[in-house]
Amino acid sequence: MQGQDGERDRHGVRNGGDRSPGTSVGAPDGASAEASTGAPAEVPAGAPDGTSAGAPAEVPDPEPRRGRPRSAAAERAILDAVIALLEAGEPLAGLSIERIARTAGVGKATIYRRWPDKEELFVDVVRDMEPDDPPVSGTEGLADLRVMLESLRTRGLAQRSSALLHNIFAQMKSHPKLWNEYHGTVIAPRRLAMVEAVRRAVAAGELRDDLDVELIDDLFVGPMLVRTVHRPDAPLPDDLADRIITALLQGLAPAARV
Repeated sequence: MQGQDGERDRHGVRNGGDRSPGTSVGAPDGASAEASTGAPAEVPAGAPDGTSAGAPAEVPDPEPRRGRPRSAAAERAILDAVIALLEAGEPLAGLSIERIARTAGVGKATIYRRWPDKEELFVDVVRDMEPDDPPVSGTEGLADLRVMLESLRTRGLAQRSSALLHNIFAQMKSHPKLWNEYHGTVIAPRRLAMVEAVRRAVAAGELRDDLDVELIDDLFVGPMLVRTVHRPDAPLPDDLADRIITALLQGLAPAARV
């Protein structure tokens, strides 16, 4: 996600620490936007370098500033505020930036510097609640594909074990703008990564090269999605990813009779 102050590091936010009760989190974010004038400091007459007030001293250009340093504590407080409101029974559609800011103990500007709208904020809340995407090599084929299939399984388990997360997904699907934001920034990149892993597997001779790679990807992902999404009561054993891969590699035709 990219807000007005640049791309955020979700893991930095996650590890930024919790806000102490009753502590304002606006301070770590620096002075408020309204209080900051941005006016350059005047050079006083008789400065140590001998320059006059009318001729400011030449100094080396500083490193270009990339906006105010972000506060991990403020971001953590904002995400926690949304989660707390949802846990209290507030629907996604009923949450306002004003309510979230008040609950988090920050100003609205602090939220808008990070998320330009509620949809992007809510997507980050969901990503914060889900298990992290696992690292993959980016060079392997089937090995990376297995890691990503396993990630699908663990996310399915997380939704089953968290009534709140399950409820959020149900609400997201009834809000097209929010669901499209989640699909475009979370689901689509995950699917692209899996398709690229299939391409590497094909190039390495691990999979057939006479089939459409997107069809191959669907054959791998489909069974896991059926188990995690369409059959919420179906078992999700630890070896499910391996079983799916093995079944597809061996094929479904019966063994030839001798």
